[in-house]
Amino acid sequence: MVYIVDKFKKLSTCIPYTPQPLDLPIPASEQNIPSKDQTQTQTSIEQEEEEFIKNNYVARTLLNEPELPPITWSNWYKEVNWPQAALLCTEPFIALYGLFTTGFVWQTFIFTIIWYFLTGLGITAGYHRLFAHRAYEASLPLRYILLVFGAGAVQGSAQWWSRGHRAHHRYTDTDLDPYSAHKGIFYSHIGWLIFKPRRKPGVADVTDLHRDPTVQWQHRNYLTLAFLMSFILPTLIPGLGWGDYRGGYFFAGVLRLVFVHHSTFCVNSLAHYLGDAPFDDRHTPRDHFITALVTLGEGYHNFHHEFPSDYRNALKWFQYDPTKLMISFFKTIGLAHNLKEFPHNEIQKGRYTMAHKELDEFGRTIAWPKGSAELPIVTYEEYQELSKEDNGRALVLIAGFIHDVSKFIDSHPGGRALIRSYVGKDATVAFYGGVHDHNTAAHNMLAMMRVAVCKYGGEVEHIKKRLGHVQTPTPIFA
Repeated sequence: MVYIVDKFKKLSTCIPYTPQPLDLPIPASEQNIPSKDQTQTQTSIEQEEEEFIKNNYVARTLLNEPELPPITWSNWYKEVNWPQAALLCTEPFIALYGLFTTGFVWQTFIFTIIWYFLTGLGITAGYHRLFAHRAYEASLPLRYILLVFGAGAVQGSAQWWSRGHRAHHRYTDTDLDPYSAHKGIFYSHIGWLIFKPRRKPGVADVTDLHRDPTVQWQHRNYLTLAFLMSFILPTLIPGLGWGDYRGGYFFAGVLRLVFVHHSTFCVNSLAHYLGDAPFDDRHTPRDHFITALVTLGEGYHNFHHEFPSDYRNALKWFQYDPTKLMISFFKTIGLAHNLKEFPHNEIQKGRYTMAHKELDEFGRTIAWPKGSAELPIVTYEEYQELSKEDNGRALVLIAGFIHDVSKFIDSHPGGRALIRSYVGKDATVAFYGGVHDHNTAAHNMLAMMRVAVCKYGGEVEHIKKRLGHVQTPTPIFA
C-alpha cells in the first residue's frame, strides 16, 4: 500500500514525525508503465462483451427474454396471483378472529407447538435439505413422513418448491432468482408469491425428483395432503382427544400455518438482510441467530449458500439448528444415512478469505510508508553530503533506507543526543539491538520517515568499495 502525505495529514496524531520528501528524482525504471489493459481499444472491449453474453446464460437470457411490464397502480389487480394471495392474506385475520373468540386449552397449546415443529421440519429437513439439496439420504418411510408433513406447511409440492429453490441458489441475487433479495425485503418475503413473476425463473435441473416415486406421489396428491395435514388432522386430534375442535382448527390449524409460512419466508427475506457474511460477502445471504430462531435453524444462511449440500446450517454446538439435530437423530435410529459435510479445511478457507478481506479493508484506512520504488536512490557519499547540509533535516541511515528524523528527534525516548550521534552514519546495528532492540511500534514509525534509498545498502558497501573490493554489491529494493 502506498503512503500518501495528504491522506496522512488528515489523521490525528500527537507526534508530527513524518518528514517532507527529498527534492530528488525518482528512477524512471521504477515509474508506472501503462498496462495493456489501459491501451485496449474500444473494439476489443465490445468483442469481449459480446463473447461474455454469448457464453453467460444469465446475461443471454436477460437480454433475449425481457421481463413483463412493471406493476403499477393501474394494472396491479391483473398481476395478482389471486389464489395464493387469498390464502396468504386471509389466514392472519382468521387466526386473529380465533384468538379473540376461542378459549385457551393447554393441551391444544402444546399440540400446536408440536404440529408447528412437525410441519416446519417437513420443509426444512424434507423439502429443503433432503429434496432440494440432497444433503443426506433418507429411508422410504422417512421420505413419506417428511413429504406428508411438508404438505401440511402448504407451500406447494416438494417438486415445485425444490425447483424454485434450486433456481434461487443457482441465480442468487439476479433477475432469474425467483425471490431475489435485490428486489426488496417485501418482494423476497411474500411479494413473489402474491404477484405474478415478471419473468420465468432460471433453468434448474429437477430430473432426479421426476424419477423419485415418493416425490411424484406427493406431487399428484398434494392438494388432498395439504388440506388433510393443515386443517383436518389439526382439528380432529384436539377435538377427539380432549374435545377442543375449535381450538384445534384456529390454533393448531390456521395460527400454526401463519407461523410456518412466515418463518419459512424469513429464509428468503430476513436471512438475506440481517447478520454478517463470514464465508462470502459477494451475495446477500447472511448468518444471524435471530433468523435461525424463527426458521428452525435455517438462519446461518451465508454458510448454507456457500456450502449448500451440507446437511448442517449451524457448525458450532451453541448455534440453534434443530433441523440438523433431527437429521442426526434420524441417522441414529437408522432412518437416514450419508449425511454430507463439506471438508473442514474448505470451510476454514472461507473464513480465512473473509478475515483477510476484512483486514485489507482495515488496512486501507491506515497510512503506510513509501516503498523503495517511490523513493530516490543516493549513494552513501551523497547521503553523507546531504546530512551535512544546514536545512533543518536530520538524516539517519538504517537498513538501507535514509530517514529524516528531524520531526521526531525531540520525542525520542532515548534522548536527542543519541540520535544526533548517528546523523550522517549507518545506525542499523544500533537500531536493531546494538544500543536498543526497538519494538514493532518503533519500526513502524521509523518506516514513515523514509526519504531515500541508499544505493548498495549502506556503510559496509561503502567501506568495501573504498578498500578496493570489486564484487558487485546487491542493491536493496525492499
